[in-house]
Amino acid sequence: MTARIHRRDFIRRSLLSCAAGGALFGQFGQMKVLNAAINAAAGGKAHADFKALVCVFLGGGNDSFNTLIPTSGSARTAYTDARGALALPGSDPLLPLTPSVPWSDGCSYALHPGMEGLQQLFQSGQCAVVANVGPLLYPITKNEFQNQLVPVPPQLFSHSDQTTAWQTSWTDSTERTGWGGRLVDAVMAGHANPPLSTCISMDGANTFQIGNAVQPYFMDSDGGQSLFFIEDEWNADRRASFLAIQQIARQQGDSMFLRKHAQVMGQALDNYALVSAALNAGPTLTTTFPDSWLGRQLAMVARLISVRTALGQTRQLYYVTQGGYDTHATQLAGHDEILPDLSASMRAFYDATVELGIQNDVTQFTASDFGRTVSINGDGTDHGWGSHHFVVGGDVLGQRAYGTMPNLTAQGPDDAAWGQIIPTLSVDQYAATLAAWYGVSAGDISSLVVPNLGRFSSPNLGFMAS
Repeated sequence: MTARIHRRDFIRRSLLSCAAGGALFGQFGQMKVLNAAINAAAGGKAHADFKALVCVFLGGGNDSFNTLIPTSGSARTAYTDARGALALPGSDPLLPLTPSVPWSDGCSYALHPGMEGLQQLFQSGQCAVVANVGPLLYPITKNEFQNQLVPVPPQLFSHSDQTTAWQTSWTDSTERTGWGGRLVDAVMAGHANPPLSTCISMDGANTFQIGNAVQPYFMDSDGGQSLFFIEDEWNADRRASFLAIQQIARQQGDSMFLRKHAQVMGQALDNYALVSAALNAGPTLTTTFPDSWLGRQLAMVARLISVRTALGQTRQLYYVTQGGYDTHATQLAGHDEILPDLSASMRAFYDATVELGIQNDVTQFTASDFGRTVSINGDGTDHGWGSHHFVVGGDVLGQRAYGTMPNLTAQGPDDAAWGQIIPTLSVDQYAATLAAWYGVSAGDISSLVVPNLGRFSSPNLGFMAS
């Protein structure tokens, strides 16, 4: 019997497939986004080297103060006073870190139990801590914050707004390009455009990877997003229907929307064929990844990196996610589940880059909505501001922390007044350091990638070797 598909269902799934093809097909309702979605091959020189950045986004706002825990001195005292029942012990089973440069406050720190993978990478120099990072418009003190003497990002402590602030790093709250997309725009300008987008998201739409010229291609841990309702051989009638509609769309000379719809659908088919063929012909990795949402995403990223030549890519920017960090309640149990997975997945990915011989060319870094309060609400913590983050890779100058460890004293100099710790490093500085390693020129970093960088004293935090 002939399979049938309803018009409404066809249109819905067509739009989803367009997104998979590399066009954020209406995420913000801007036609310029649709126009920029098509990566047509063009002439020009290519990069001689290869670099990849992997953003590991911790959805919900990670409590970094129970991820990296003070174990001695004044920091330990402030931590236990503020944390009460949520305070982790100062020794075993915590995983101590031995930095090559003392922590800025002279105290000692350890990782949450179960994070052996990141502990090992820190100790051997491939993991660095970037301390107390957050969205800032200008450097700011507690007095300036409380008396509203210096502007701050809008809607602090809101999930959606601060995710946008982290991913855009922009003064204007209406900005809808991300610093990841802009750094790819900058580094790829004047070079040959690969047939597949340089930005690949393993978890759908995100602001971080949207540039003015580049848009992300959506994948998942199983591979490219196919046009599943027309690709199967048994669905030949649906494929014929699609091709007929595509042909009709091409004839609508007065409708830019229909022309672009047909163009993007065709690009989706081409991208799926390209990715599938490359992965099928690629090497088999022996590194074992955790069988988790994050582990499977990073395993696919490793496979995609292994076939970068077949994809025509000398630069790649990946976005992967791990959820569960909005720990208003049952935080201890929640962290016991997700932090070991984070550590093991990032360690497995690093090991895969070693297996491929490109560990110096690939860098992972964490990001999150915001940090969490030092104060507690019973068995959880609330929305905060500054947070510690991890950077992992062969070119990372690891085994140390960059920036200043915050004073966790309740109502202390770094407490905004409700337990939210005021950042002392901006996302702009974090982004600029990664952009410089990626190959963006200093002029483009300050003018295109993070235009507010000049407001901060250290444009490069120094945690990358080159």
